[in-house]
Amino acid sequence: MIKLIFSRHLLSFVVFFCMQRLVAQEQILIEAESFKQKGGWVIDQQSFPVLHSSYLMAHGMGRPVADAKTTVKFPKKGTYRVWVRTKDWAPFPVGPGRFKLFVDGKPLQVTFGESGDSAWKWYNGGDIKVDRDSVELVLQDLTGFNGRVDAILFNKGSEAEPPNELAALDMLRNRLLGLAAGRKEMGNFDLVVVGGGVAGTCAALSAARLGLKVALIQDRPLLGGNNSSEVRVHLMGDLDKSYYPKLGRIVRELDNGDPGNGNPNAKEYGDARKFAIVKAEKNLSLFINTHVYQAETENNTIKAVIGRNIETNQETRFTGAYFADCTGDGTLGFLAGADFRMGRESRKETGESLAADEADDFTLGTSNLWASIPVDSATTFPETPWALPFSDEYHIDEVQSDWQWETGFGNFNTITEAEQIRDHNLRAFTEIGLT
Repeated sequence: MIKLIFSRHLLSFVVFFCMQRLVAQEQILIEAESFKQKGGWVIDQQSFPVLHSSYLMAHGMGRPVADAKTTVKFPKKGTYRVWVRTKDWAPFPVGPGRFKLFVDGKPLQVTFGESGDSAWKWYNGGDIKVDRDSVELVLQDLTGFNGRVDAILFNKGSEAEPPNELAALDMLRNRLLGLAAGRKEMGNFDLVVVGGGVAGTCAALSAARLGLKVALIQDRPLLGGNNSSEVRVHLMGDLDKSYYPKLGRIVRELDNGDPGNGNPNAKEYGDARKFAIVKAEKNLSLFINTHVYQAETENNTIKAVIGRNIETNQETRFTGAYFADCTGDGTLGFLAGADFRMGRESRKETGESLAADEADDFTLGTSNLWASIPVDSATTFPETPWALPFSDEYHIDEVQSDWQWETGFGNFNTITEAEQIRDHNLRAFTEIGLT
């Protein structure tokens, strides 16, 4: 089943320091994910279809992460209004994701991420005076509890708030960053596989070994999807069936053992093993950190896909004879205009005794995988008034959870509300893990 994806032109940001356009505009737009030194901040791109951007997040498990730093060149000296695009992800009533922005060693007076407003929008950071050609920016996490930054805008000669409506925001990004200018042609392939989870990786390997020229495009820095160290779901398969002795042999080749779900040891999930196997194939070209956001079609046939790097914003175009949608959410099919439905079929449609009486939009949600481990020293925990409340009747009395807790189940849209689902699980995990 193909799930619904809301997507037009999915845009991220990057800093171009030597653009003549910036001189005329007297505006400088800095994408947080393009910071040269990210410190302990990490790139989050999973809500790209909704936000049209990646962002930086300070996932420190309650301990402030290391500063993110970059340098920005200013075409003109003078007074600039600073705008920061962020949100308060857990406004109950004020969330934990607080952070500061330093400009040349001086903090802005505003503390961001504690507004009590859950919407992504621009926040006024006040005016600064720029008297040098080059200025250092530093993002300082204050809590370690998932503060997040989308972009920073310096505006000279205007106090107007930047647009928050996506179409207008996309136009601002295109204008200031020159997004259409630098697209690269990556070549023509026999098969283009979009999505580098286990399914996509296996499909790409199999096709390459059959002699096809293959492109494997993955929107994260790692392969394996749920089976990577970023998510940590164990890899299993029904292998070597009697009538199909070769079934699942690539899965077995990728398998790094069975560490279970949510194992605290990231190395148990075999990230390096997957990379080594893929890179050993001479017919297979791997493109990581690339989010496919557009499909070019002709007579209901996909001719090309366009991706954008989630960190640098470099655009790339891939043409091919065949395309495989291994995104897990039917992203490529939706972008190509394929028919789709989201939810459950009715019992009448399927003839299944356990099917719903009526068709609905119910889907499975997102699992909360966590584990606790014993340590030899005393541990202190910060106050978490924004976490989900639990009681004796409503809790999980386990040292580890894999499928016991899942958020979604029809009350959230797993595409358009993926960020809210993840944040709900963060609030639940924080209460479980820190109390």
